[in-house]
Parts: sequence; C-alpha cells; structure tokens
Amino acid sequence: MTSTGEERPQTVLVVVAHPDDAEFGCGATIAAWAREGWEVTLVICTDGGSGGPDDATAVGPEERRQISRTRKDEQRAAAEVLGIKEVVFLDFPDGQLLPSLELRRAIVRQIRRTRAYRVICQSPDRVWTPNYSIGRFHPDHLAAAEATIAAVYPAAQNGWDFPDLLAEGLAPSRVRELYVMGAPHLNFAVDIAETFEIKLAALRCHVSQLGEDQSELAERLRAWAVERGEAFGMPMAETFHRVEN
Repeated sequence: MTSTGEERPQTVLVVVAHPDDAEFGCGATIAAWAREGWEVTLVICTDGGSGGPDDATAVGPEERRQISRTRKDEQRAAAEVLGIKEVVFLDFPDGQLLPSLELRRAIVRQIRRTRAYRVICQSPDRVWTPNYSIGRFHPDHLAAAEATIAAVYPAAQNGWDFPDLLAEGLAPSRVRELYVMGAPHLNFAVDIAETFEIKLAALRCHVSQLGEDQSELAERLRAWAVERGEAFGMPMAETFHRVEN
C-alpha cells in the first residue's frame, strides 16, 4: 500500500476543525517551515458558522452565514501573515463535525492533491491533566483529528481506498511525517523563538473570536511557549507527537 518513490517538493498539509485552530496550535511552526521553503496548505474542516457569541438567543441561517464569512476572511488574512500558500474550506457544519467517511475522503483528496510530505493535525485523544481545559477537547477537534489520521494511513497511500479519487486523477500519495498537536505523549519540538511574534500577528487577525486587545492572551501563549521549550532545551517551542510513515 505504498505510492511510487517520486521526488516531491517540500509540502505540508495542516488539517484543523476551525479558523484560528492552526494559529493557536502550530502557527509559529508553520511560519518557521514557510521561511525554510516549505509549501503549506491549510485545510479547515468546518464552515466556522458556530463562532458567534456564546450568549446568543436567536440564531438563524443568515447569522451563521455572516459569521462564517467573517471567520473565513480572518483566516485568509492570518494565513497570509504566516506564509501559507493556500486555505481550503471543506465547509462541514461547525459544531456538528463527525469522523465520517465523507470527511476522510475529503482529507484524502487534499493529501493526494498536494502530495503532502508532512501533515499536522489536532489530537484525537483527551489528556486528563489539570492544565488542560475542556475547551481543548471540542468534539469537532477530536473528529477532525480522527479523520485526518485515518486519511494519512492507509487511505491516502492506498489506491483501493476511495477509488473514485483515482478517476479524479489523484494518485495514491504517502505522507512521510505526521505531527499531532496536543497529544498525550509529546516527543518533538520546533524552535519558535524567531517566529513567535508572527504567530501573535496571525492571531490578531481573528478579531471576531479574540477581540482587539489580545495582550493577556499573548502573555499566556508566551509563557506556554517558554515552558514547552524548556523541556526540549529551546528558548520557546511548539510541541507535537511526531510519527514517521
């Protein structure tokens, strides 16, 4: 179940559930890899349409469409800050994402289309430690992660899975490296000392979710980056569970 060993460009596919998920989890890593010449494509699984105020008492289709449009515009702006080449919205309903075969197929399509060498995704697992908030385990995050890992192996590299994609001209493609954000066991770190401020600049694009004044958030993220870096002998880091395929 392997693809041919053709030479491929340095390609990264980042798959997350919502706009701003990538910036929080791996924004500085994306910026660092983009600086090194990696071509990054960002896949957002949902339409972002549940990202309005939590205390809303009347929500209709037009309100959902409007917040979706806003969040997509913010995501495109943030992607430009990070050096991302392309943003793809799969447009599954926000808040209702499931690790379905339909979602898996959609992610396989993007892996094969981009010939992704590296894939970054969220974690399909919860971490039961005091410093992890329940917000880290949004069901959409878990679903996006489960579908992505199933897409990476074996479906993306196995022509017998989703043969309809072969008819689209999308040949099997083997992902060589998988990076999982927020996993229970973190074994890999990226030094982000030079790109941390780019991460913050990208997050500032997400005004609808984070507001205009993000100074408190920035300090919290800075402290976390320093703490994660210490474990790997780096000044600041974003951490992953890395698996080779």
